[in-house]
Amino acid sequence: MMPIRRDLSFELPSDKMLSWHPAGPHMAHFYNTLSIFFPVGERFFIDSVRHYRDQGMVKDERLLQAVRAFIGQEAMHGREHEAYNAAYTEAGVPADRMEKLVDIILRGVQRIFPRSYQLGGTIALEHFTATLAHVLLDTPEMLDGADPHFEAIWRWHALEETEHKAVAYDVFREVYKDKKLRGYANRVVTMFLATVIFWSLCYPFYIYNVARTGGLFKLKGWWTAARYQFLKPGALRRMLPLYLDYFRPGFHPWDHDNRHFLEGVEALAEQYNRKAA
Repeated sequence: MMPIRRDLSFELPSDKMLSWHPAGPHMAHFYNTLSIFFPVGERFFIDSVRHYRDQGMVKDERLLQAVRAFIGQEAMHGREHEAYNAAYTEAGVPADRMEKLVDIILRGVQRIFPRSYQLGGTIALEHFTATLAHVLLDTPEMLDGADPHFEAIWRWHALEETEHKAVAYDVFREVYKDKKLRGYANRVVTMFLATVIFWSLCYPFYIYNVARTGGLFKLKGWWTAARYQFLKPGALRRMLPLYLDYFRPGFHPWDHDNRHFLEGVEALAEQYNRKAA
């Protein structure tokens, strides 16, 4: 699977930032909170993979081409989610301050951990986003009835995360091709750390963001959000088996072949192409 860099623009309506999801503001906040992590995270992923490319540890020409496309896609994701987060900030939620905190933490990771563990964190979080992308694409009711601009940006991100889900992992395999046991230990440890750090930030941010806009004591909204996340459609519940498969010693992202979702990516790209807009 060769990723393709697409230059799209979604022009998210700022007046719908807190109401774009049909299940109500609590679910809109959940997605919006996820967006806070993407611009900084994408830069971290790019730095991690590019380091090993520039060190000459990626020899295969096709993988080098995939790395270039991966970097291009992640740069586009970062740019569009920067605009998303700016609109979220304008809506009264200090997404910019939360984004700065994420940046401080990831810069700390870059100072403290060796490059190999930064790459391990990258493949862990890439797997996490790929599993979330799969659930979103496999469960249309997650976004049914949403504002079309918001639905489009989340579908586009999910499609491209699916398209490039193995690129960083294949770089990691090149780095550890002669040290497979050490590579396995790396990816298990980094997945554990990445999971703990991400959720310990995500849910406090989420609760704060809901509270900031007056929804803290709206129990119906919390129940709706919990149902969406854990019961029906149950995105986080559906993610669990895919997430756990990562710990299998022989795991590879394309063991779970879901490329059939990509059949609709070019139609979406044509609709939101930046040049056409």
